[in-house]
Amino acid sequence: MSLSSHVLDAVRGRPAHGVAIRWERLHGGRWETVAETVTDDDGRVGDWGDHAPTSEGRHRLVFGSGDYFAGQGLKTFYPEVVVVFEVTDADAHHHVPLLLSPFAYSTYRGS
Repeated sequence: MSLSSHVLDAVRGRPAHGVAIRWERLHGGRWETVAETVTDDDGRVGDWGDHAPTSEGRHRLVFGSGDYFAGQGLKTFYPEVVVVFEVTDADAHHHVPLLLSPFAYSTYRGS
């Protein structure tokens, strides 16, 4: 499966550069880390390094929103944003965007 993400900073109206993201999958009842990275200058992640594609099942992205906003001198209600999603087609591309502000967030299945 392929996975990408795009984080947009709703306060600044710009891509969120430097947000830490951890990709995990549920295996045997426990969350296992697949990969960790940070968003690029355009707020995107498409390259998770040298990691084998994972299979169908439950996955999640953990976004380091607290550290991101702290770096801007802002407090946030959400120190982490965790988005859990179900992969039902391991051959499909999965895109998980995040619209982020210190006191709200929104996500959807992108393309």
